[in-house]
Amino acid sequence: MRKRLWTIAISMVLTIVFLAGCGEKTQEDILEDLDTMLSEMTGYKANATMTLQTGTEAQKYDVEIWHQSDTYYRVALHNENKDQNQIILRNDDGVFVLTPALNKSFRFQSDWPKNNSQVYLYESLVSDILLDGDRSFTANEDHYVFQTTTNYQNKNLHSQEIMLNKKDLTPASVKIMNTDFEVLVEVEFTSFEMNASFGEGDFETERNMTGASLEEIPTMAEGEETTEQPLTVLYPMYEPDGTSLTGSQTVQTEEGEKVVLSYTGERNFTIVQQRSKYVPASTPMNISEGEPVDLGFTVGILTNDSILWSYEGVDFILASSELESEEMISIARSVYGTLEK
Repeated sequence: MRKRLWTIAISMVLTIVFLAGCGEKTQEDILEDLDTMLSEMTGYKANATMTLQTGTEAQKYDVEIWHQSDTYYRVALHNENKDQNQIILRNDDGVFVLTPALNKSFRFQSDWPKNNSQVYLYESLVSDILLDGDRSFTANEDHYVFQTTTNYQNKNLHSQEIMLNKKDLTPASVKIMNTDFEVLVEVEFTSFEMNASFGEGDFETERNMTGASLEEIPTMAEGEETTEQPLTVLYPMYEPDGTSLTGSQTVQTEEGEKVVLSYTGERNFTIVQQRSKYVPASTPMNISEGEPVDLGFTVGILTNDSILWSYEGVDFILASSELESEEMISIARSVYGTLEK
């Protein structure tokens, strides 16, 4: 009898061990797997749809992401409704923001993308998961789901939900929320190829500016404006406390009409708007101290005392020697395409 009980006990223990081995992975198992993937990954190609809820109407972008080794990046963003196509590129020559329809490029000596979280970069999402000791974790039938804090340039992007495919730990979706847990940015990954191969020149600046993938964009002839319609002046919906619009001036220049908005008070700033022009020569504008900045509806160029961006055929410059970078970003984000004061 005692022998039989001992046999049953051993059988039960073996069954429990077997079931545990066949069960769900623990959070610790997944974190270890992610850390291993991050260290062994040689690159990837991915496609995603990004939806932004930061204005009065949702903005949707198709995003193509290429990454090779530690230093090469290509992120192409295209909004079919707005013809808003831009490429963020990192290669041996630096970091570039390209606007192919205008033949414009800006070059930085920057740590991008390592200086902030990046919603469409897999290694950035994995790092956010691994570094957040207060992360939460759940699992459903097909996905592992992590809730983490964020490190985005826009501090209103407070937390994020990262969903990974159980099968291979590739990204399925990301939702970024404000402090009220309202979703402001959502990314749905439609394809992901780990350790993808790349051709020679895939990350070259000139090739990306004039590549076949950009032929879909209707470019302008030299000197031609993006539109002949009168310039519609746009105003920021956000103004710092104690600062307000005190002047609006229209200036006629050789390059066309330019509108200058002056905001004065506790922290002064100026916004200049002008029709975008096609640049015949694609020599990049070098910015010694600056970096790409996500404005929601477009990628801007952030320097010590200004932000530059193009949107719907208009070039914008927000300049101030009195505003912090985060405040300038907030103002620029509120100069939204369809909003007028």
